[in-house]
Amino acid sequence: MEMRQLRYFVAVASERNFSRAAEKLHMAQPPLSRQIQMLEAEMGTELIDRTVRPLKLTAPGRLFLKQAEQILAHAEAAKKMIERSAHSGKQSVVFGFVASTMYGRFPALIRGFRKVAQDVEINLIEMSSLEQIPALKEGRIDAGFGTQRFEDPAITRVLLREEDMLVAMPETHPLAQENGPLPLSRIAQEPQILYPSLPRPSFADQVLAVFHDHGISPNIAHEARELHIAIGLVAAEEGIAMVPEAVRRSRMDGLCFRPIVENPTSPIFMSFRRDDNSRPIRQMMEVICDMYPGWGYAKPEGLRKELEKRDALSRA
Repeated sequence: MEMRQLRYFVAVASERNFSRAAEKLHMAQPPLSRQIQMLEAEMGTELIDRTVRPLKLTAPGRLFLKQAEQILAHAEAAKKMIERSAHSGKQSVVFGFVASTMYGRFPALIRGFRKVAQDVEINLIEMSSLEQIPALKEGRIDAGFGTQRFEDPAITRVLLREEDMLVAMPETHPLAQENGPLPLSRIAQEPQILYPSLPRPSFADQVLAVFHDHGISPNIAHEARELHIAIGLVAAEEGIAMVPEAVRRSRMDGLCFRPIVENPTSPIFMSFRRDDNSRPIRQMMEVICDMYPGWGYAKPEGLRKELEKRDALSRA
């Protein structure tokens, strides 16, 4: 089995047509058909049902497609890591992050990482939790810090902690003058500003789920593209917004943050490729485990187990 055969198979599965797949691959159709036949012969079963139009995958073909896509993604990720290392002359790492983490502990974690990994070139890219999954699989980032729960067999996702949600409002808002946490039923009566509007699912869907889990329908006034736009709209008295606790460090004038009676939380995850045993990823895990207790957070259990697993593999 060759890598090119996997690429050919994925192209045919995507296009559901040999002619279009051949055009996409910039090759003639007969050689493409022969390569797929050779692949099927090696697998010992048909992967594509050629008796229907458009073509469709057989049951073994559907299983094989998932594996082929993962193998190609891993190969591309390895290629990009080598290219980055060769280009810079030293090891490099790329971290993806959602915007809200920049208001929290993420900048301090990066400073801590720089101290222990002085020979590593660091690149930071803002991207949504949803965007981090393909970026990891394609090798565009090496680890992602996000807030969404996604499952992918090629990705390891570790819960770092649960962050309290607060409600942001103008200082002049009547709710800002009340004492104590605010109930969701009262918050829902006010015009809500959600973010980000795209891509979905996102933190906006977490907020909607909090309301819906309590049988409450919120009054949605705006869907902002980005976090800083959402809190800007709040400061402009366009509505109120539920935000991660870290956003209270935004220091934007005219804002007030209040706790919520039901105490909803938003998870913070670290994600990385399942087979990535590189030194920078391990160093970031160790930095988080070292720094979290100093901030009053529990050492992430998932990271502790991951480090133990890596230690066991290194001793084997």
